[in-house]
Amino acid sequence: MLKTTKNHTYSGSYDDSEFLFQVAPSQRNYLQTILAKSEPYLKQLFNKPSIYKKFLTKLHYINNLSDIKTVIAEFSKTYYNFTKELYQNQYRHNKKTDAFIKNKKSTLKVIWGDCYDVLKQMKSESIHCMVTSPPYYNARAYSRWENINDYLAEMKKILTQCYRVLDNHRVFVFNVGDIFDNDNLATTSVWGKRRLPLGAYFITLFEEIGFTFVDDIIWDKGEVQSERHKNGDRPYPFYQYPINCYEHILIFHKHRLDTTRYPCPICGTLNVNGNSYTEKGLKSWECKNKDCFVRSKSNRGKRFSAKTYFTQAKKKNSPSSIDKDFIYAWRRDIRKIKPVIKINCKGENTLGHSAPYPEEIPEFAIKMFSYKNETILDPFSGLGTSLKVASKLGRTGVGIEKDLTLKKSVYKFIQNKNLTELSI
Repeated sequence: MLKTTKNHTYSGSYDDSEFLFQVAPSQRNYLQTILAKSEPYLKQLFNKPSIYKKFLTKLHYINNLSDIKTVIAEFSKTYYNFTKELYQNQYRHNKKTDAFIKNKKSTLKVIWGDCYDVLKQMKSESIHCMVTSPPYYNARAYSRWENINDYLAEMKKILTQCYRVLDNHRVFVFNVGDIFDNDNLATTSVWGKRRLPLGAYFITLFEEIGFTFVDDIIWDKGEVQSERHKNGDRPYPFYQYPINCYEHILIFHKHRLDTTRYPCPICGTLNVNGNSYTEKGLKSWECKNKDCFVRSKSNRGKRFSAKTYFTQAKKKNSPSSIDKDFIYAWRRDIRKIKPVIKINCKGENTLGHSAPYPEEIPEFAIKMFSYKNETILDPFSGLGTSLKVASKLGRTGVGIEKDLTLKKSVYKFIQNKNLTELSI
């Protein structure tokens, strides 16, 4: 098959997803074709000559590449990284914290400090996936608030920083349980206790911040092991209510509306126009380059979004493929998982933490919503379950924990000499 444009002759196949043509050594100027077609927009985007010049300098190595597909991929990667860096630099971050997270000598990292304070120091959109289980309202000695509004206000502050730190078009998996307690708003009486739907409260909170709620998987914890929520033992009407034996595994997308154009994944040019929104905040584009290698029967160009770049990257996807049995096990939106048994027959807490969560939850989040070698953050890391699982799965696990009394328990639980720590 042969296709000719004003500047090049290509041989090979060029369907919607793959085009395997090669360019002759004498035609090593496809980068110049991309720049010629993209220059008006690039000058508009990089409105300072110094910024545009810096960008062009970063492209120099591409001039030595002969394969057009590689040129397109490298241009797109360089452009994406450069524009992302410009965005990240709008928010001042702590270089020491950033260097600690990026250090590749260890894939297990704990940052000791207040969650909000640590997040404020982190670089914007530097985390590829988040998974956590927060402290529940007044459920433990370490998680006490005057009332439910104070609790939600503090959580909103923290989650707002999580939104900033999570990379765009990525996923936050959030495990939380509804609890039986008093919201301490209208009354503080013990008789004012009721089921507080933390799952529903957090969905509202996340969406106010800018996340998109995607799904709620119910964690079936099996037989009830606790009597603490039982409303009396009298077998009469109005005394008995079900005891909580479930929790929520909430899934949220982050789609910060980004109107910066993305290169067409087929021809690499920025000669694209905005199309529809496939999700709130996720803008799609359509290639308007008439010389693009793929055009529809009605002569329309490739349609794509920023999400295309990491969901359709085959080299990135292959090592991170998910076992079919694992996918099948999570097909239902009710998932039975045994809670972590922490109390032994002597009544002793063998783990040193009163509310650890099972490895199945971070395993689900990490396998389903990240690639190998990416960075996973648990902002309420506790014993470090999330980072332990992340490291096992070939990712870098980063946890934030403020309770310094957990140090020995964390090291005992993770049992890995490569665990590194930073105190803030």
